[in-house]
Amino acid sequence: EVQLVESGGGLVQPGGSLRLSCTASGFTFDDYAIGWFRQAPGKEREGVSCISLSDGQPWHAHSVKGRFAISSDNAKNTVYLQMNSLKPDDTGDYYCAAVKTVGTWFNKFTFGGMDYWGKGTPVTVSP
Repeated sequence: EVQLVESGGGLVQPGGSLRLSCTASGFTFDDYAIGWFRQAPGKEREGVSCISLSDGQPWHAHSVKGRFAISSDNAKNTVYLQMNSLKPDDTGDYYCAAVKTVGTWFNKFTFGGMDYWGKGTPVTVSP
């Protein structure tokens, strides 16, 4: 059974930091990419960051570049999202999702079609 389990969310003040974790099981980790998505109340879900687990190549949305960093520990089947200089606009439910890195896999991260999803972890940035 495939599972993606997020953890690390919580309440933080503006300017603070959080580190989210996504631990995967049930598939061959190195054959996939893991993406982090977020959805704020009343807004569409957006892709925040992703990483190819075969080569560690990261990608970050413009809105978080320079503040967020995605990384992986393949020995632990875990992907991390280090979030620094958090803003109230970063508030939302954060989900990790996996897609097999075949063909134009990045299109699935951008436009939809990820293979597996976690249940999410909430992040609230507020004074």
